[in-house]
Amino acid sequence: MKKIILSLFVIALASCSTAIVKSTDANKLYEIVTQQSYGGASIRFFEILSEPNEIKMLLNDDSLKHKINATDVQNANFVILNMGEKSTGGYSIGIENVVETDSNIIITVKETNPVPGSMVTQSFTSPFSVVKINSKKPIVFK
Repeated sequence: MKKIILSLFVIALASCSTAIVKSTDANKLYEIVTQQSYGGASIRFFEILSEPNEIKMLLNDDSLKHKINATDVQNANFVILNMGEKSTGGYSIGIENVVETDSNIIITVKETNPVPGSMVTQSFTSPFSVVKINSKKPIVFK
């Protein structure tokens, strides 16, 4: 089931344009590879890609393959954050904080909802983010 969801997600990414937020600090613990309002999964889930074959699936995506290099497969983990399907715009999901301990990486996920009464697009959205974690330590979500 995990592989099916991941495969569907990668296919959905192929049809979307992406934005990248690059770190200017070479020692930064994480970087947002893409964060979008459309193209994520219809259910809420967080996925950790740590195995080389899982990460190589991201390299098959036309919009991501230029943002991930071959050394990332050995030196980094990737996290896919899906917020699930939402009935309007104004939602987003991303990283609030990442902390490295001696034994693991602790990720605090930030979900943003539209302000009540604000003007939002009246279309279904499915916000998601792909995040590169510059460590191979185990990941814990908070």
